[in-house]
Amino acid sequence: MAQTLINIRNLNREELQHHIVALGEPAFRAKQVYEWIWKKNAHTFEEMNNIGKSLQEKLSGAFYFDGLTVEDQQVSTDKTIKCAFGVDGQAQVIEGVLIPTTNRMTACISSQVGCSLSCAFCATGRLKMMRNLSAGEIVDQAVYLKNLADTKYNTPLSNIVYMGMGEPLLNYKNVVRSVEILTDPNGIAMSPKRITVSTAGIAKMIKKLGDDEVKFNLALSLHAANDVKRSKIMEINETNDLETLSEALVYFHEKTGSRVTFEYIIFKDFNDGMEDARELANFAKAVPCKINIIEYNPIDDGEFKQADREKVDAFAQFLEEKCNLIVNVRRSRGKDIDAACGQLANKNKMMNVRVLK
Repeated sequence: MAQTLINIRNLNREELQHHIVALGEPAFRAKQVYEWIWKKNAHTFEEMNNIGKSLQEKLSGAFYFDGLTVEDQQVSTDKTIKCAFGVDGQAQVIEGVLIPTTNRMTACISSQVGCSLSCAFCATGRLKMMRNLSAGEIVDQAVYLKNLADTKYNTPLSNIVYMGMGEPLLNYKNVVRSVEILTDPNGIAMSPKRITVSTAGIAKMIKKLGDDEVKFNLALSLHAANDVKRSKIMEINETNDLETLSEALVYFHEKTGSRVTFEYIIFKDFNDGMEDARELANFAKAVPCKINIIEYNPIDDGEFKQADREKVDAFAQFLEEKCNLIVNVRRSRGKDIDAACGQLANKNKMMNVRVLK
């Protein structure tokens, strides 16, 4: 019976070492192979020119590489870059975004092909959920965007956010493994405090993050702080209501000591009033937190509109001055190429396909 090959890019260093020792090779070879994969971005064993032909052949008989292709790349007037990555031989497409600002260079990456949550304000939620991305496919996006930051803007990547397509906590194992790879000193060596995983609110998985004592940051896509409104725009709230989420967040903070970020997309005449601000303040005081108020980006045939600038400013001022909360107002970037928050939906003009290297 033919041997089933293992996706080598789904293994951490310890697992890779176990397999390489089982092939009759010394343990130090695992560190060499791991660095070729994650530091030098190798996608074939033939590229690993310091491990010998014999080991290359053994590895080829035991493992395979997955990977993404770059199918399209669009640059916004504000220098945001959106990339369409081909998955499964270009049969499907995911998107990642490089976001340059004055004090940071952020890669926004996807965790799933499509999404199953169907949030009313999100273009991605209108796509069919196809599958989870592997840890390697998630890391590939970050590596490509990191290299793009270096070559295009001569600026190192400073932050990674799991805020692209999909719900990260519904792909828990691969998301956590991808963070492990991204933060490994023998790989990309990103600080976990520079990585943020955003969830629409899966309470039991938030608690699991606490049990696993993760070191990265957690953001909750809140968008409304009463159940009636939140259920109207986010179906997930019907099974993970605000009380349940609050309990999970308190548990997460007790286990990790990490501050939580609340993301609040502000919609005109829906969640932009002073009563909405008071409800948000009451919810937010359950845990140490900061609040990101996010400008809404309209999608095709969407029912929501962008809130007036004056109301956004008054909303933020109330939270800061009356409630002593840390608040940032996020103005959207990349809107002209559909790269802003909530707009990722594969609306790309196709160009020549390139292997991701």
